[in-house]
Amino acid sequence: MMKKRSISASKASLVLFLCQVISALDVPLDSKLLEELSQPPTITQQSPKDYIVDPRENIVIQCEAKGKPPPSFSWTRNGTHFDIDKDAQVTMKPNSGTLVINIMNGGKAEVYEGVYQCTARNERGAAISNNIVIRSSRSPLWTKEKLEPNHVQEGDSLVLHCRPPVGLPPPIIFWMDNAFQRLPQSERVSQGLNGDLYFSNVQPEDTREDYICYARFNHTQTIQQKQPISVKVFSMDSLNDTIAANLSDTDIYGAKPVTEKQPILLTPTGSTSTKVELRGNVLLLECIAAGLPTPVIRWIKEGGELPANRTFFENFKKTLKIIDVSEADSGNYKCVARNILGSVHHVISVTVKAAPYWITAPRNLVLSPGEDGTLICRANGNPKPNISWLANGVPIAIAPEDPSRKVDGDTIIFSHVQERSSAVYQCNASNEYGYLLANAFVNVLAEPPRILTPANKLYQVIADSPALLDCAYFGSPKPEVEWFKGVKGSILRGNEYIFHDNGTLEIPVAQKDSTGTYTCVARNELGKIQNEVQLEVKDPTMIIKQPEYKVIQRYGQVSFECIIKHDSTLLPTVMWLKDNDELPDDERFLVGKDNLTIMNVTDKDDGTYTCIVNTTLDSVSASAVLTVVAAPPTPAIIYARPNPPFDLELTGQLERSVELSWIPGDENNSPITNFVIEYEDGLHEPGVWHYQTEVPGTQTTVQLKLSPYVNYSFRVIAVNEIGRSQPSEPSEQYLTKSANPDENPSNVQGIGSEPDNLVITWESLKGFQSNGPGLQYKVSWRQKDVDDEWTSVIVANVSKYIVSGTPTFVPYEIKVQALNDLGYAPEPSEVIGHSGEDLPMVAPGNVQVHVINSTLAKVHWDPVPLKTVRGHLQGYKVYYWKVQNLSRRSRRHVEKKILTFRGNKTFGMLPGLEPYSSYKLNVRVVNGKGEGPASPDKVFKTPEGVPSSPSFLKITNPTLDSLTLEWGSPTHPNGVLTSYILKFQPINNTHELGPLVEIRIPANESSLILKNLNYSTRYKFYFNAQTSVGSGSQITEEAVTIMDEGKMAGILRPAVGAGKVQPLYPRIRNVTTAAAETYANISWEYEGPDHANFYVEYGVAGSKEDWKKEIVNGSRSFFVLKGLTPGTAYKVRVGAEGLSGFRSSEDVFETGPAMASRQVDIATQGWFIGLMCAVALLILILLIVCFIRRNKGGKYPVKEKEDAHADPEIQPMKEDDGTFGEYSDAEDHKPLKKGSRTPSDRTVKKEDSDDSLVDYGEGVNGQFNEDGSFIGQYSGKKEKEPAEGNESSEAPSPVNAMNSFV
Repeated sequence: MMKKRSISASKASLVLFLCQVISALDVPLDSKLLEELSQPPTITQQSPKDYIVDPRENIVIQCEAKGKPPPSFSWTRNGTHFDIDKDAQVTMKPNSGTLVINIMNGGKAEVYEGVYQCTARNERGAAISNNIVIRSSRSPLWTKEKLEPNHVQEGDSLVLHCRPPVGLPPPIIFWMDNAFQRLPQSERVSQGLNGDLYFSNVQPEDTREDYICYARFNHTQTIQQKQPISVKVFSMDSLNDTIAANLSDTDIYGAKPVTEKQPILLTPTGSTSTKVELRGNVLLLECIAAGLPTPVIRWIKEGGELPANRTFFENFKKTLKIIDVSEADSGNYKCVARNILGSVHHVISVTVKAAPYWITAPRNLVLSPGEDGTLICRANGNPKPNISWLANGVPIAIAPEDPSRKVDGDTIIFSHVQERSSAVYQCNASNEYGYLLANAFVNVLAEPPRILTPANKLYQVIADSPALLDCAYFGSPKPEVEWFKGVKGSILRGNEYIFHDNGTLEIPVAQKDSTGTYTCVARNELGKIQNEVQLEVKDPTMIIKQPEYKVIQRYGQVSFECIIKHDSTLLPTVMWLKDNDELPDDERFLVGKDNLTIMNVTDKDDGTYTCIVNTTLDSVSASAVLTVVAAPPTPAIIYARPNPPFDLELTGQLERSVELSWIPGDENNSPITNFVIEYEDGLHEPGVWHYQTEVPGTQTTVQLKLSPYVNYSFRVIAVNEIGRSQPSEPSEQYLTKSANPDENPSNVQGIGSEPDNLVITWESLKGFQSNGPGLQYKVSWRQKDVDDEWTSVIVANVSKYIVSGTPTFVPYEIKVQALNDLGYAPEPSEVIGHSGEDLPMVAPGNVQVHVINSTLAKVHWDPVPLKTVRGHLQGYKVYYWKVQNLSRRSRRHVEKKILTFRGNKTFGMLPGLEPYSSYKLNVRVVNGKGEGPASPDKVFKTPEGVPSSPSFLKITNPTLDSLTLEWGSPTHPNGVLTSYILKFQPINNTHELGPLVEIRIPANESSLILKNLNYSTRYKFYFNAQTSVGSGSQITEEAVTIMDEGKMAGILRPAVGAGKVQPLYPRIRNVTTAAAETYANISWEYEGPDHANFYVEYGVAGSKEDWKKEIVNGSRSFFVLKGLTPGTAYKVRVGAEGLSGFRSSEDVFETGPAMASRQVDIATQGWFIGLMCAVALLILILLIVCFIRRNKGGKYPVKEKEDAHADPEIQPMKEDDGTFGEYSDAEDHKPLKKGSRTPSDRTVKKEDSDDSLVDYGEGVNGQFNEDGSFIGQYSGKKEKEPAEGNESSEAPSPVNAMNSFV
């Protein structure tokens, strides 16, 4: 009986077309065969079903198909025939169905949106593509909206909405700041799946004005930006309790600054929600919670476990991600948000649906006439998909009838097919979530047998191994295959042979007598064909003497044998391995023809050695172990550096070489590894030894290359593992003959130092490079493209030559050649240099200024002709300065700024301009010599901007139902003020805010009396100014109306300043900064009990590094931070030691940039420094006099000064007659009241100062006095603050005294 087995594809050259029934044919994928067989069309490439195109590029809709004969192509659009010949913008690629719609030459992508389908057709049938939905990508702009600043109390939650424009495909959302840096995210602050930015609780460091949401549309490679969102976080100051509460200092300072809060869910809302996801997609569930401390999110699946290896947590565990979901992942998922105060949860009910997916897709069917077969199309989904059939792209119900075809649901049954039954069938499986479309052809063929295996193919095998002889065939009907041995041999039968279905003959155990010719015969009813192949059976390769186990003493020698026997017609290769790896790269390992020898064995040679023998047909190996043992005990060996070599001898002296030999010294029990040869040049550098070369330790002679005109001496140093020997005695001297120089000077340059010269420089040759006596240099030059002849001069002992009388900045060709008494060096290479530069001749023309906004302008200019530059063009400098502030109509010291633009740039940006100001600028070209003339001054004006905050806000004259508000205009109005906006609201004892009232006040007013207020009520005021552009920064203040007279009984009225609103709690406020490039002045105001010391903490804004702390000496209310980095934003806060962590709110400032040049600052001039020193000395003398008079008990008359300020609130009043009195030392014994050091007029400076450093002097360096105090506060250049009474019984501090005397 003959056996039949299947073999792996690697053993056969047949690639099968899968079929459905046993009678179907296997068609080998032979290129020549496929070219001859008829075949229905098969779609090989098509565009995706949902095809989003870039509206800026041509639309390419792919449709490729194969078939015999080659198919033709047609298209439908939106269900109707698409005639591409009638549309000039649409073409079809040759020999292809791919459409190209020309958008780049006038077409519009939106016009060609729709549903496209391709049909590939030949005489055997028609295949169709999927429905390809073409849609144009869209990246719309953000809708304009007015974003109000977000004012949030510390610890509250906050959501910043992104609401990106609806694009196709949807955009990728991310948040950044103005510097295009991604905003840091954490468990507290993170971005949701919808793009919104969620704050579980806000902190003071969240205050910033540049929260910007970006939408990136990847398809069109565009990014859209939302308007910046401003967030202001107000600290919960627990020290701010009302006087009526009569809390002790201990109670005040012990209160918690922020109220902790239980978790609540920001998203999703409610307690339950639902989610539907499709099978195979990624499931994303999100829970973001608010609370303080920040809640921790935990996810669980009710009634089950989260799937292992497919579950991931993202966004600080706020997002649950499950990849490749299936129906088993349906269920209820619970997220739990928890902190120390409690927890909250949300249940998301997930349902996994499924678009159709294949269980059994229909496969191509190749049949012979009269055979039977089936096409099966089985798909699953949720809901279960509907199966429909098409024939050649037409629903099978209306397709031409075929008596051999019967449709049974998801199966088509074919019986007794004929050649006309060939067709392409389409199976469509669809439900509400999608569809699947598969093409499968039925190809009915009648073909005589063909044998595809090459004739007389040679097969070689090793004896006693299997032999596989191929006979790849094709025919329709399927041929029968028989094998014969020899040309006229009998048919092969019996158990010693195996016949495979694909025609292969297998001989399980080939022997030497199996060698010979084998014939394969294939026949069917249409014909017969045969083919011969050759089989050779070779002798196996054998190792007849294998390596043996060896034990060897350290430093001995060992050899392994590996003697082989092989077939004479095969060429073997032998390879040795150590521990299954390559042999070490060591000359001690010697590989011979039949052995491996290891010299000077060491411990690391211990291991397993393997001999591997390979031929083209087989491979054999054998292994043996080597064990290295210690040598027998010997006396202790002393290892040392080798002794120096001796008996150096020079032989074979030639002009450029000599042979050096020597005798090695004792190696001292450590083999010499190498010798180092050094030389001395007794003619040029006597006593200096130079490295020449080195040779292996087994070599005692060396051929040395020499240079001419050098008096050589040589010495040799031996080296072993211990170290280097002492140098040998020098050899005899050998003076080489002189010769022409071999090389020329290097680094030749030509650069003019004056407009009329050319300075040629070079690096001189070293002594031994001269090759002979009389070393000189021939310097040659000529004007490029002008002179034909070279001008030359010969110089010696120099490395520079100056050519005078040259034209200004013209190119020269230069070369420097070495020569000595014997002749010249080889011809040198030429370099290009230039004569000296001169100042540029002309100014840039056509200077234009385009004002971009109130602080930024763009300047353009025409480049100057290069001939007028008269030098290397380095760039252009723009000088610009402010001429006038349009709102103040006043001039001040002109401070010019300079911006340099490198290269041949013709435009630049002018940053940092002041709004509503008049500027002038000019432009100059710059070369290596300097600047050219300036262009005519160009005048431009910046538009209005929003104003800075009002300079102060004070609240006076409290009554039962009224308060008086006074304010100062903004320091920087940045335009024409149109009005002031006042908002206020009451605050109860639990710090809850009441309804907000808004009042618009004319711009020319500076005070307001608020009436009809509630008695004994605290109010919070918000005050800002407006221009036509918008509202500026606001300042805030709080005040209390006085109590009802009946409720005032038993409460002691304050004796001093009764008409003022007293501070409600100790605090540090009005922290202001004035920053220069590398330092900043920090000043503040303090209200509260007496204290010992202040300290200043600062750090880089946005950084997570710890705060740096600086202690303020004494009781000063200012401090200078030094060593700052230019152009860097810093955060700063002020604290008082001993007040239980009492600090001010944070302020942010930025140091000045280091790139803009400034004019000379008068604050660095000697006369200005002297004047300031004199003023300081005068103030110090006055302070000493005042201090002496107070200590002597005398009265200090200040009435005159108080009268001069004309402010009745700060005049001390006698209690008996209401007249103004004088200060005396009798008040020194009165107890110090809270806030006695603080001015009580409730004056408020803006929290984030917009004051420019320039307002305090001509330059940055003029801002600070020698002791670090801020001159701008006291010099009178700023608007003076109202004078205030000093209620403290202490001697006034220098800062307070300066406030009094200025």
